[in-house]
Amino acid sequence: MVSRAMPLSTITNTFAGNPLDRASERRSDTDWLRARLNDPESLAVAIWNGRPLVENAPSGEPAVRIAYLPITLAREIAAGDERVLFMGLWQETAVFAIDLESTADPVDGPLAGFGRFEDLRAIALRLPPEDAAILATAKSVFEWRRRHGFCSACGQPSVPVDGGWKRVCEACRTEHFPRTDPVVIMLPIHGEKCLLGRQAAWPKGMYSALAGFLEPGEAIEEACARELKEEAGLTAVSVRYHSTQPWPYPSSLMIGLLADVADDEATPDQTELDEVRWFTRAETRKLLAGEIPGVFAPGAMAIAHQLIKAWAEQD
Repeated sequence: MVSRAMPLSTITNTFAGNPLDRASERRSDTDWLRARLNDPESLAVAIWNGRPLVENAPSGEPAVRIAYLPITLAREIAAGDERVLFMGLWQETAVFAIDLESTADPVDGPLAGFGRFEDLRAIALRLPPEDAAILATAKSVFEWRRRHGFCSACGQPSVPVDGGWKRVCEACRTEHFPRTDPVVIMLPIHGEKCLLGRQAAWPKGMYSALAGFLEPGEAIEEACARELKEEAGLTAVSVRYHSTQPWPYPSSLMIGLLADVADDEATPDQTELDEVRWFTRAETRKLLAGEIPGVFAPGAMAIAHQLIKAWAEQD
């Protein structure tokens, strides 16, 4: 299940590029959705405790791909609409996802022989990019479902509608929609240097781009400037967009930016950042190549890696 459609951007980060037609206009059509659920040609993606069901790809290890389930089996083990999500259409085939929660691995029971459940973050770069995007979508919506079983207005239970893309409180009729938390992630640049920081909780030696959540009433550029000032004491003078990345941990949208700053007098705030360090363009190339002893950048799955790479490779 691979899409060859023209990409909307020259940069497609891991977890972006979902090839399914979300068919959002059909979600409220309960008869149409019921027919797709009863169609033996429909397929399903399984997520167990946040881990997707995968199988070895035809090319062999280490490549993996989604292990699709027949819809009849998926509905049986999902045991009701609460754990079913309409993902969209692959050409004419409806694709659903099911959310399984249990202590026992379903592969040792009803899903024996269908594949294995693995951590999405660990296998993301071994998946076809389109598969990673499909799984990230399902994981994000299911994480929202787990946290929003009750109405935030009156506290009563909510129920899924629109194929799992909306929840409605039966008591007060308040509607609830999946949330996406926007995060600005930026690479500060001064002349021929860029700044990277590190937190104590990160693996020893890892330096990355700076980041923070967008606040209400704040433009993306304003959030970038605020975070640079708060975390590193830097003043942004211009902000340029790079790309975005859906990040299903649990449901963020990483907005990648390159930010020119007024000077190189950076000071870590000791709350978000413990250390900051300037790298020349030549040093960032070595950093990405793993050629600086004891120091490394985030892996290629992270948008931070792509920001650093984009600047490092500029002529």
